Amino acid sequence: MLKFIIPAVIFFLIVLFWEKINDAIYKKFNIRINYVVLILFLIILAVIFILLYF
Repeated sequence: MLKFIIPAVIFFLIVLFWEKINDAIYKKFNIRINYVVLILFLIILAVIFILLYF
């Protein structure tokens, strides 16, 4: 039961505090995390499609 609750709580907290996390990373590394997440999502999606094709 805990293996379902703990990731759900972590995901909820990330969604809840996304703006603060994004601002903290932008101030520290001067890069928008939204772009990094978008690029990672597109790469993962492309890998899935390539694996499904072959």
